[in-house]
Amino acid sequence: MNIYEKIDLNKVINASGKMTALGVSTIKDSVGDYMKEAAMSFVKIEDLIEKAGELISKYTGGEDSCITLGASAGIAISVASCISGNDISKIEKLPISEGLKNEVIIQKGHAINFGAPVTQMIRLGGGLPIEVGQSNKVNPYHIEEAINEKTAALIYIKSHHAVQKGMTSIENMVNISRKYDIPLIIDAAAEEDLKKYILLGGDLVIYSGGKAIEGPTSGFITGRKDLVKCCRLQYKGIGRAMKIGKENIMGLLKAIELYDKNDNSKEVVGQREAMEWLSDEVNQIQGLVASIVKDEAGREIYRCQIKVEKDILGVDANYIIENLEEGDPSIYTRNHYANIGIINVDPRPLKRGEERVILERIKEIVKDIK
Repeated sequence: MNIYEKIDLNKVINASGKMTALGVSTIKDSVGDYMKEAAMSFVKIEDLIEKAGELISKYTGGEDSCITLGASAGIAISVASCISGNDISKIEKLPISEGLKNEVIIQKGHAINFGAPVTQMIRLGGGLPIEVGQSNKVNPYHIEEAINEKTAALIYIKSHHAVQKGMTSIENMVNISRKYDIPLIIDAAAEEDLKKYILLGGDLVIYSGGKAIEGPTSGFITGRKDLVKCCRLQYKGIGRAMKIGKENIMGLLKAIELYDKNDNSKEVVGQREAMEWLSDEVNQIQGLVASIVKDEAGREIYRCQIKVEKDILGVDANYIIENLEEGDPSIYTRNHYANIGIINVDPRPLKRGEERVILERIKEIVKDIK
């Protein structure tokens, strides 16, 4: 019985991914030990935030870094820094930004909902989102035509939620930002490569500490020293409502140290093998068709994709999903394509053998239909 079951909450099998709604990741014992020790001592938080940024930058290649409560807070703080600079009077007024250079250009296919609208995170930082192009097609000229004297920043959302085709590339966004001397913010929350987007030319790059890095609830912004300094200053303004505790800062530092040393190629192979086994087994169930698919955003993640054939089973994917979630344990799958009959099983959060529990539960649901 885990700690949540002890307070009468259902046990959860997470086959959805590193999702905020399910607690993102589980941390390693050594990270938990680090957090416990940190929680039992005092420290000057301002100094800790600055030192954490210095240490994180060794792993990212950024000139400096700013710790945050998470990637969504990182968007708001990054936008705020581009609007206010180091002007404390402006910082104290945000998110009210009338009369300031406050427009943030975002491609329409990137104006996503990740659990909340990304445009709302921009507004929390005082930004006015300017959506350009169409949801399936954005050309560089759409972005350039939107630039004016009010433009504070460009933002690029690197996410599986975003439209993956027809968008202007990061490389083109970098060229435009350089041409007009406008900062480029890259939201790389769940990305695995901590150096890639700095090397590509991002001015401020945002990561979640709790996703690929498998740290506690946390995040960071890395990039240009002058802009990162302005990010830290936001803790005198809107950042105060997004502050992160000392134990989570230290947990992130330990997690990123372990992440840098970890070669996850064996994990990827093992995860893929588990999904191939599950796919083979599911394909023996009439009315379900399974296959292996790679992550739509290009990461080395291989999921088992299950197509529910409604004309054979007489029920749709949502019926299977609801029954999985209502069972004991509750099984949560990745359901972004449920409307077209597709359920995905993500192997990363699964504990050993949980793929077998998922299979047996699917078999039970299908048997009950018949």
